[in-house]
Amino acid sequence: MRHIDLKKLLKSGPAENIFISAASIALLYTLVSLYFCSHFFFNTEINGANVSLKAYGTADQAVRDYMKGYELQLTERNGETEKIAGHDIGLRYHEEVGISGIYPLQRPFQWISSLFEGKKYTINDLYLYNQDLLKKEIDQLSCSNRTAEEPKNVTFQYSNGFYEAVKEVYGNAILQDRLNKAVKTRIEKGEAKLNLEEEHCYKEPEYTLSSYKTHIVENLLNRYVSANITYRFDGKRETVNGDTIHKWITVSEDLGIAINQTAVKKYVIELSGKYDTVGAARSFKTSVGKTVAVKGGLYGWKIDRQAEAEALLENITRGEAVEKEPVYAQRALFRGEDEIGDTYLEINITKQHVWFYLDGKLLTNGSVVTGNPNRGWSTVTGVYMLNYKQEGAVLSGQGYEANVTYWMPFFGNTGLHDASWRYSFGGEIYKRNGTHGCINAPFYLAKTIFENIEVGTPIICYEEG
Repeated sequence: MRHIDLKKLLKSGPAENIFISAASIALLYTLVSLYFCSHFFFNTEINGANVSLKAYGTADQAVRDYMKGYELQLTERNGETEKIAGHDIGLRYHEEVGISGIYPLQRPFQWISSLFEGKKYTINDLYLYNQDLLKKEIDQLSCSNRTAEEPKNVTFQYSNGFYEAVKEVYGNAILQDRLNKAVKTRIEKGEAKLNLEEEHCYKEPEYTLSSYKTHIVENLLNRYVSANITYRFDGKRETVNGDTIHKWITVSEDLGIAINQTAVKKYVIELSGKYDTVGAARSFKTSVGKTVAVKGGLYGWKIDRQAEAEALLENITRGEAVEKEPVYAQRALFRGEDEIGDTYLEINITKQHVWFYLDGKLLTNGSVVTGNPNRGWSTVTGVYMLNYKQEGAVLSGQGYEANVTYWMPFFGNTGLHDASWRYSFGGEIYKRNGTHGCINAPFYLAKTIFENIEVGTPIICYEEG
């Protein structure tokens, strides 16, 4: 008889052990797969009901049981919760649909994946409910009935020379259509929770701290208020900076920036009212020693309000730091108390006399004839300046025409000129035989003045007393 060595038979090499192990695992995997030919995988849900490892024949009941106790919990933005119970909306199982349609979708040999990743199936119309009852339940929710706080976009606050964005407000105003849709979707899928914020059931602000446009607007606002514009008026200064500029700026709900141009113009008008001197009353010491107040006329400083408002607006939008003069429509020769200087033509209507000073020295003077006050042709009073001078001119008006050699206008058609047709000047001639407003001068006087006066030279017309 042949002897069999059992120890040798049982003792196998490494290759044989691996084969035996693999075969055992394969057999075990196959047996488990056969189990899942009639059972659901691990971690399996159908319309919210857990049917993990349930036999196909009993899973249907698990879904029914889940449906009977179904409640949908709604979580609001503030953390408050509300519920809608299935029995309050007539929730029921749809017999004609059932869950049998899921069976073919499961591949038994793929069961291993269910250990790591669950599977959720949704069958359309598996649950039925009463639409009117659901609407009533939704309408009765607190979130549908409380006084709504509307959302507000990010805003901007100015402080200490800078703008900072202020966080948006989310509020609690509900988007009712979105809430209705989210609730229905959850119920039909059998899902038990609904977070209103995650499902975007609230009205949201359009622009927040993190919005790209917010950063753009904040940078622009800070550029505007970084502007520092200093106006020079001889020894005086006026400054426009962020503390003033921010009062002129508005930011709309959609983050549109507007600089109030009316406010900018108002500021320039106030500046003009403070520093313009055209027509201002001036204290003038006459050649006869009296001091008179001369008011009116066209001479002096005058800001071009429209042009300066546009320039100031541009300074602001560029965020410029500048020191400048305003844009002037007209300039005087000097600023300060004595804008007239020491070269000027003085016309005393009361005394019917003129004086012309050049660099502070009396160059010439003499008697003249001014406008006839008794016929409404009085010579204008105030401080003016020579508009231009013309040698050889024909002056004409209603009922007259005159040739003059030296013509020096300072207010429209009013000016000083020679009057060769007159044989006497001064006294009270003007009251009975005065001009239409011009100043008639002897030839020698007009010639001397004409040869020395320059365009822009101040001309002071006044009456004593």
